Amino acid sequence: MVKIIMSKKNFDSSRRSFLKTTLASLPIAIAGAPALLSPKALAEDAAAPETDAVLPKRQLGKNGPKVTMLCLGGMMEALSPDYLDIAWSMGIRYFDTADCYIHGRSEKIIAQWLAKYPERRKEIFLVSKDHPRKGPEQLLEMIDRRLEACGTSYLDAFYIHGLGKGEYGADAVNWPKSDVYKSVAEKLKSSGKVKMVGFSCHDGQLTDYLNSAAAGGFIDIIMLAYNPFYEKGGSFDQALDACHKAGIGLVAMKTMRNTKDIPKRLPEFDKLGLTTHQAVLQSAWSDPRISAVCNMIDNVDQMQSSVTAARNYKEPLKTAHVDLLKDTILAGRRTMCTGCPSCAEFSKQTDFAFHDISRFVTYYEQDGNTEAREYFQALPAGVRNFASVDLNALRDGCHFKTDYPEIMRRAQRYFV
Repeated sequence: MVKIIMSKKNFDSSRRSFLKTTLASLPIAIAGAPALLSPKALAEDAAAPETDAVLPKRQLGKNGPKVTMLCLGGMMEALSPDYLDIAWSMGIRYFDTADCYIHGRSEKIIAQWLAKYPERRKEIFLVSKDHPRKGPEQLLEMIDRRLEACGTSYLDAFYIHGLGKGEYGADAVNWPKSDVYKSVAEKLKSSGKVKMVGFSCHDGQLTDYLNSAAAGGFIDIIMLAYNPFYEKGGSFDQALDACHKAGIGLVAMKTMRNTKDIPKRLPEFDKLGLTTHQAVLQSAWSDPRISAVCNMIDNVDQMQSSVTAARNYKEPLKTAHVDLLKDTILAGRRTMCTGCPSCAEFSKQTDFAFHDISRFVTYYEQDGNTEAREYFQALPAGVRNFASVDLNALRDGCHFKTDYPEIMRRAQRYFV
């Protein structure tokens, strides 16, 4: 497999020439998988990005636009104007960033790219986020800083970043149905600076936040931690339904977070022309309530793999294939909760931030992200102290037996 190293310097060849050369050397090989398509299909796939063919789109909620099924996350070190240019050429039109990503550089990279291609602004869906720790009203003073940083006069969506009690307090679960946040959302949209208002959430009480948004009726979009292994008909499934019926656009994130150590190939997915990683993406798209998957794509190989998965998605994966993915992921060395009622219930009973700490361990181990240490240290001392927490009981009660004692031992070694 040809390895492609992204440089910070501008490449001399044109974007299309670069893509043509790159894709010719990549036999549809993401994560090391050899070509799974016929020579004819391979040629057609390689030609698509050269013509700037946009990826398939889905409706984003009741009032939102159609967006590409794949969204490029903004946390990876590979991010640069050139990298965004490649994503554009591969058909991605949905870009996600935040005030804190890459020590604040992520938004500025977006701004540099838009300055180079101002005509593309109207063609993309751009999201940024901020942390109104004093309450939703802070968003009204934060928006201008986000616009300036991103080099744009408006955002397609503006989120409260990581809504949860650990950062915003116990009452944060009521914000998505509060009159205060509703008023803020109306002011942001009437100003013309924001088209959609919402929040991202990977809190242990995610289901409660989803239900709160559905009850409030004014949230436009939610980016949520998502995997396809939830209990059908259970509380999380019902909360997704409530949001979908309320017209809220749902964007999946953290979908790939437990997949680093799983086999890249399995015969059952070979028959479908998919790597296991592509199958995970397609499992999320198999849920019609999910409009897009926001994916942190570390290199061009991964980008081509994800793009191919989106272009080749035709119908939902069969239950047997989703179950195989579940068994394969659960057999790996997981560091993030796969999602179950037991963990959610434990989260309600304690202030211990086990979901956040598990996520930071994942960032550190999988991404090499040393900012994870800062994220951990920024947690209040009380919520990261597990001396009095029965981690063995938490592990044993988890439906997926997530090894929380081991994860917390690693967190201590990495971050303390």
